[in-house]
Amino acid sequence: MSIEWLVMQQGERKGLESPSYPVLLMSRIRLARNLAGYSFPGWAKPAQRQAVYDTCKEAVAAVPQMSSSAHFEVGGLNDMEKQLLVEKHLISKELCESRGSSGVTIAQGQLMAVMINEEDHLRIQVMRPDLDFDALWSDSSALDDELEKRLDYAFSPELGYLTACPTNLGTALRASAMLHLPALVLDKQMEKVVRAMNQIGIVARGLFGEASDPSGSVFQISNQQTLGESETVIIRRIEDVIRVVISHEWKARIRLFQGNAVKMFDRIGRAYGILRGGHLITSSEAMNLLSMMRLASDVHMLPVQVRDSVDRLIMEMQPAHLQIGRGKSLAPGERDEMRADLMRRTFTEIPHPDPSKLSFVDSGVDTGTSADDVKPDEG
Repeated sequence: MSIEWLVMQQGERKGLESPSYPVLLMSRIRLARNLAGYSFPGWAKPAQRQAVYDTCKEAVAAVPQMSSSAHFEVGGLNDMEKQLLVEKHLISKELCESRGSSGVTIAQGQLMAVMINEEDHLRIQVMRPDLDFDALWSDSSALDDELEKRLDYAFSPELGYLTACPTNLGTALRASAMLHLPALVLDKQMEKVVRAMNQIGIVARGLFGEASDPSGSVFQISNQQTLGESETVIIRRIEDVIRVVISHEWKARIRLFQGNAVKMFDRIGRAYGILRGGHLITSSEAMNLLSMMRLASDVHMLPVQVRDSVDRLIMEMQPAHLQIGRGKSLAPGERDEMRADLMRRTFTEIPHPDPSKLSFVDSGVDTGTSADDVKPDEG
């Protein structure tokens, strides 16, 4: 598997017949693990980092789940290739900045990946395009068990799995979901939701995790607490919170369209016009415009298949995806021109949003609201 192959493939993230799917982009479980008898990567000397790298790489390649996989050594990648893997959520920015003897093994389908010598010796992650955390946990636990047959994990009866950062002690499990929450943002409710989540140990971050902006109203929601609770308890809590947030998002959508439908139709129509006719679009602007198109598809103003096109564009319009394989870096203005061209070519084939088809039937919220119930403010 080459970097070019990863660009061509969309992985196994495809649409599902699920009420939560219009809001959900992806869910993930990540496990941190370290080898007994070795310093954590940040403290290890070069020879020890190399020993850990070789041991872990061999073990990962031997597990059945990684029988069809590709391994990339970070030192062998250029900056653009590293950024591509970050954009695909297959590696972290921290791994990009590692100081040698580090890499990632990616399974075919791109739903499983194992980073070596990031903050911890191993970062195991499994992703899905739905909200089935039971399946996620089953898959990640099975992969973890296979690795533990081949590796001696650092574990304490009192503290659980030992990790470089104390906040990951215990289960060392982070469960997360990537959600599209434009209505909560437009309704100015997102800050209140984030505060409420923080009080119960749940955190919201941007599209690319910690320190990233929630561009396009896309948020990663994950647990903070890993010590003192079982994996099952952590997973149940994050899943319950995510379902509540999804419900709040749908109610906010209904509220916005009921409160001032013409304003929402105008937002969506203007976004469509720029995407179909613009010639310079930055990545941040594109995210916000595509956010409106995804919303329009969710409420049936656009065909439901448009949602998959939008999700593909969110990936393809990122800087590294635009530039990879061109042999040179492009200036920001050149990227903006290429991005706009990509949008125009795609949206030429997409019909204009139709307000008469507005519906919330896929919301999972029992409202009975249809286009006839959503009237613009008079006067």
